Order: sequence, then C-alpha cells, then structure tokens
Amino acid sequence: MPILQDPLAIFALLMLNIVISEQLAKLPYLRSFGSALIVIILTAITANLGIIPSSTNAPPLYDGIFTYLAPVSIFYLLLTVNLRGLKKAGAPMVLNFLLGTLGTMLGTLLAMYLIVGPKSFGESFYALGGMFTGTYIGGSSNFNALALHYEVNKQGNLYAAAIAADNIITAIWMVVTLLLPPILNRYFPRKNRENLSASDQQRLSDEADAHINDRETMNPQELGILLGLGALSLYLSQLASNMFPAIPKIIFLTTIALVLAQFPYVQRLRGVRLIGMFCIYLFLAVIGAYCDLAALLHDGNLAIAMMGFVTILVLVHGVVVFGIGGFFKQDWDILSIASQANVGGSASALALSKGLNRPDLHLPGILAGALGNAIGTYCGLLIAEYLKNWG
Repeated sequence: MPILQDPLAIFALLMLNIVISEQLAKLPYLRSFGSALIVIILTAITANLGIIPSSTNAPPLYDGIFTYLAPVSIFYLLLTVNLRGLKKAGAPMVLNFLLGTLGTMLGTLLAMYLIVGPKSFGESFYALGGMFTGTYIGGSSNFNALALHYEVNKQGNLYAAAIAADNIITAIWMVVTLLLPPILNRYFPRKNRENLSASDQQRLSDEADAHINDRETMNPQELGILLGLGALSLYLSQLASNMFPAIPKIIFLTTIALVLAQFPYVQRLRGVRLIGMFCIYLFLAVIGAYCDLAALLHDGNLAIAMMGFVTILVLVHGVVVFGIGGFFKQDWDILSIASQANVGGSASALALSKGLNRPDLHLPGILAGALGNAIGTYCGLLIAEYLKNWG
C-alpha cells in the first residue's frame, strides 16, 4: 500500500517532482537528459519506493491526467504553430525539411523491418513506429499524441525506454549535425550567405529566441480564454470522434488547434507555451508512476532493441537528407539545420544554427520545426496504421 493515497497529496508530490526536475536539468551533467526524462525517472523512483501509487493500484487521478491534461497539452503546444509564417523560412529550408520527413518515414519502416518489430517490441510495435515517426518529424508533442492514441502511455517500461533512446540519439545527432557541415564543406564546398553585421545578427537572434521562450506573463482573462479554448476543443473533438469513429480523436484535436493557431487573436494570447509545457510535464510524471523500475533495469533486450531501432531510423534519415540534398548541391548548413528541426525540433534547430554561426538561419530553422509540429501526428498515424497491417 503506497504511503500517499489522497489525490491531493499525490498531486502535490507530482508538482514537487516537476519542480525538482526543472532544477536538476539545469545542472551541467544532467542538462543532456532534459526535464522530460528526469521527471519520468524521479516519479518512477517515488512510485517504486511505495510513496505514491504505481500502475498496479493507479488512482483515478492518473486516468484524469491521461484523459484530459495530456491531450490538452498537445492542443496548447500546437496553438503556437503559425503556418503563415512559413514563408519566412524560405523554400530551401522547407523543401529540405520535407526531405528529412521522407527520410524519417523510410527510416522507421526499414528499422522496424531489420529489428523485427513484433518480436522485439511486442504487440505495440506499430504504435512505437508511429511515435518515433511523429517525434522525428515534429517533436515530443507528436510523440505523446500517438502514445495517447495507442495507449502506450500505460506501458510505462516501453514508454520510458523509448524516451531514453530518443534523448540519447537526439543528443548524438546534434553533435553529428554540428560536425558534418565544416567537414563536408572542406571536400564539397558550398557558397554560404554573406556575413551579417553584428546588429543584424543580434536582431535575428532575439527574434528567434522569442519564438521558443517558455517564460511568459499572462492575465486572468488570457488564462480563462486559454482554459476555455482547451476544454471546448476537447469536447468538440470527442463529439466529432463519436460521429466519425473511424477517425482518431487526436486528429480532430490536432486539426482544431492548427485552425485556431492561424487567427491573429489566438497568436497574441500569452501563456500558451507555458501551460502546454506544464501539462506535458505532469503527464510525463504519471508515465513515470507507471514504470516498473526493476523490470526496466533488467530488461536489457528491450533497451538494446530500442537503441538499434532508433539508430537505424536516424541513420536512414541522415542518408536521405545529406545524400539527396548534397546531390542537388544544397547548402550543408541548411541541410543540417533542417535535419535537426526534424529530429530535435525548433529549439534544437536554433541551438544548431547558433553553433554553426548562421544567424540568418535561426528563424527558418524554428519555423521548419513548427511545420513538423503541424504534420508529425498525421505522418505518425499513417506509418503506424501501415505497420499495423504488416504481414
């Protein structure tokens, strides 16, 4: 019997784990783990120590978070996607990003075939393929959307192993995409844009930072509007799903969010990213509670298969992006940043463009990542359903 059984006490501890995880993620030796993985591990420890309930005695609070907060977190993060801003990304960035999207989808299929997905990951292999397709096109919001739809979120060990492999490979790919352009430019030189003045570089950097800043101020009216929009959209997506049961509810929710995100009034609302990230962390904390830590640590075969699968996936993605892009003599920096926008998302694309000293590509990389947020769930569902009918 867990020490804490009252929903309020459990909720308070989940909040504490989120706070601690945010602080731990700031430490140099834990920064590469990220808050998402840390909050899963921390909550898994508290659940396995019997402080809060685990999956075997899950309280209604956990189901409530899975049912309401998890999908609404995806809704809020998609509200930041302004598709009209894609013209600022430029055709080369968008086209190479779409090339990377194709590479991710092909990589998922080949990796699942080589790893023998049904044998390595069990009945949920197709869902896992969809999740990684989504996250390596658009990021964690797509990963979580597909996990919720296929209920992989309730398979704590599989989900935690997927998050860990994702974090490791994403970090390695950041290093690869940072090192490749100077090496490739040495043997296959490309003409980069002219150097910008210091003031122009600072302006572009500030504009890009503003797109991914999670520190926001908001007033009660904005909070009320955002919470109301979230509740109404969940309600409408459920109604639509009841009317058209063949279409997943997450598709309706994603589409509603993307439509609303194009309205200037919605774009001006403050606090969208803040609320979305908070809900995501709370969802991940409950994922941690579903982890059987002993089984996870002893299941070496799952860890090996997961790392093999993700490694093959990303390698195929890289071959497609740099192979085809290089053949058409694309700027190596653009190829790297477009690839990183796929694999790591907007924030990683910005970090890479800074590392490559390409301030002119700060905003295009972020906008390419936003396009991935918009299409990742659709692509992930397409691959998952295809894999589901394998054999």
